Amino acid sequence: MTTDTGSKKLTLFHKDYSYPLSRNPYQQKLKELKNVIYDGNETEKHQGKWLNLFKDPNCNKPNRELHVEIGCNGGHVVLEWAQNAPENAFVGLDWKIKQIYRGAVKATKRGIQNLVFFRAHAERIEYMFGPGEIDSLYLFFPDPWPKTSQLKNRYVKVENLVKLAKLVKENGRFEIKTDHQEYFKWMLQAVQETNPYWKIIEQNMNIHKNSENAKLLAIPEVTLFEKVFVAEDKPIARLVLSRTGKKIENDQNE
Repeated sequence: MTTDTGSKKLTLFHKDYSYPLSRNPYQQKLKELKNVIYDGNETEKHQGKWLNLFKDPNCNKPNRELHVEIGCNGGHVVLEWAQNAPENAFVGLDWKIKQIYRGAVKATKRGIQNLVFFRAHAERIEYMFGPGEIDSLYLFFPDPWPKTSQLKNRYVKVENLVKLAKLVKENGRFEIKTDHQEYFKWMLQAVQETNPYWKIIEQNMNIHKNSENAKLLAIPEVTLFEKVFVAEDKPIARLVLSRTGKKIENDQNE
């Protein structure tokens, strides 16, 4: 994806990239929920200062944590997390405009003030958050891009793990779930190549194997996709990483 800047086209990964205007009718609806939804380049205007923008009663409490779910869909999981942990702040990030809108509407109706939604590309997350700003990061069932020609599109890869390591504070967590066993092995290899910055604290190829009541689990213990996979007796793998204290080399932010 590119954007025009004069005669030069900037790719999605360029710092100065601008999101194009959308003709989706939900684009205007997003504006109805200002300060609940941040759209496109709005998600990059408060880098390193997101905790200051929440308006809930706990916004000024010390040691407050920021939790970010990448690929939150309609916010089914992050909504429950936010409601169950009002002492912390939450961000749901996804590109799907209709799902983001629906999630924000639910949060507003339920009076949840410690949650905001980002409608943006996860590939630009390094421009959304500052160094060490995130306490916990989550990525559930990312697209496995199984074809050889698609592997470059996988989100969990060495270059992204390095970028994310800049954003997650020391001892912060990164939790990933997938139903794709080959992708899981790919993830493990990527973590091995970035092990100065991440250490594995949980590695499980089938998290529900010994659970007698896995099919009875509800959100947020499982996601919508996960409920379907569990009903089909499909193994779910989970990887939990912890951020080490190792600084990123050649990081301009440090």
